Amino acid sequence: MQPIQLFELTSKQAHWLTVRQSVVAGNIANVNTPGYASREVAAFEAVLEDTGARMAATHPRHIREDPLRGAVRTGNGDAVEVLPSGNSVNLPDELSKTGEIKRMYELNTGMVKAFHRMMLLTVRK
Repeated sequence: MQPIQLFELTSKQAHWLTVRQSVVAGNIANVNTPGYASREVAAFEAVLEDTGARMAATHPRHIREDPLRGAVRTGNGDAVEVLPSGNSVNLPDELSKTGEIKRMYELNTGMVKAFHRMMLLTVRK
């Protein structure tokens, strides 16, 4: 029997959504900061392909780098206009991203709940 990878995949996506939400929150917090360049996280599919095998920490005090934090980049490919202050954060876009993140997180948790219920039903019989 093959191991079930759904829980691992949804866990990675939940972590990616957490990183993305923190980046978007940072953009919103710096909307009036002169010279601030908006930041974005790479798409989940790209991050998932890049986060393969990493070096393992052999001692509890070793620092482990979060591979998803490396997916944060400054600026957008479809950059919005830069304000005279040098700021490139577009507040309506950032707010729509928060809504998108919320919907994706709800979908993620809904899938985990449904799969968990399905597994419990099969175990009971």
